[in-house]
Amino acid sequence: MSTHTDHTVAITAAKAEQRRLDRADADRRRDDRQRAADERAARLREQERQEQQQVREQKRAEKKRRQAERAETLTAGSVYRKGTLALVAASALGSLPAQVLHFVHISPMLLPLPLAIEGAAWVMAAGVAYADERGLPGWVRWLLRGLVALAAGFAATINYGYGTSLEGLTPSDAQTAGLGLAAVTLLGPLLFEVRQWVSTLSAKTGGGEQREQRRHDRRRRRHHRTVAKVADRLLSAATFNSLPAEEAWAQAWEIVHGTDKPGMTPRLHRAQVRSATSLAAARRPSETDLRERITAGLRDVEWVLPTADNVVPIRRASSQVAAQMPPAQKKPTKKPSPPRRSKGDTPRYSTAARVAAADTARRRTVTAKTGE
Repeated sequence: MSTHTDHTVAITAAKAEQRRLDRADADRRRDDRQRAADERAARLREQERQEQQQVREQKRAEKKRRQAERAETLTAGSVYRKGTLALVAASALGSLPAQVLHFVHISPMLLPLPLAIEGAAWVMAAGVAYADERGLPGWVRWLLRGLVALAAGFAATINYGYGTSLEGLTPSDAQTAGLGLAAVTLLGPLLFEVRQWVSTLSAKTGGGEQREQRRHDRRRRRHHRTVAKVADRLLSAATFNSLPAEEAWAQAWEIVHGTDKPGMTPRLHRAQVRSATSLAAARRPSETDLRERITAGLRDVEWVLPTADNVVPIRRASSQVAAQMPPAQKKPTKKPSPPRRSKGDTPRYSTAARVAAADTARRRTVTAKTGE
């Protein structure tokens, strides 16, 4: 009976433990799902935040781009170019109808003539711009300009005749209408040609730095004509664009003057050496100055005549050491004691000796610097 009871208790405990483990496993799975859901929500929020940030950056970039475009549109050059094109279009619209009415009044078959005359003027004007762009010879540009003037002048004559022959106008009004039509006809090609001339001139002159560069090049070639000729020969002898202009100039300078330092010539090198030598000589005191300084120092010395009381026997080997040592005894009876210094036992150097020593040290220093 007891064994059966123990078995039952063990089974009950095992089932309870299993239920506990199942609940713990379920709680763990629920926590994992919740954690995964939270992480997914956090990633979505971060992604949405990044997308919103990107959208805001795109809007700011687009705003800056539009501001830059407006600023570029409102510049003087842009207003001039676009305004000129607008005036040219207005001139064409004002001059072409009068020509059409004039030729159609003569005969409907003459309708293509005004289109051909006006078109010829504008095509030749565009040809001038193309010649400037391609760098064609000057006579080509002037030939095209002559054709533009011929076509525009013929069209202006026709418009002037049409304006003065309008019915229902007083003579003064008819004269004004004719002059206005002729002026409008000539104004378009003239403005277009001026615009093209200004654009070409701006491209050639460039900014302030480019103007300074061209001015410097002209001044350098004017001051150093021989070097410029040699540099031109080197550039013409080399393959196209294989030798930079500055490198050719450096080589030409070394060929002409024998030095690779820009601006230096043999004459300037000699002048530099002479100046350095003169400076070193000016810094080195002369013998007369040295003699005068020594003499002045000797005059300042207080000479003391020797007497029987201040005569000190010294050795010839070293005056300084002998003045500090006591007189040696012939037969020392005991171990000699080391010498002791006392105030006034060493004679002072004279002023002349100090002056001579200072001048000698200064001369050696100047000589060493000059030798370097």
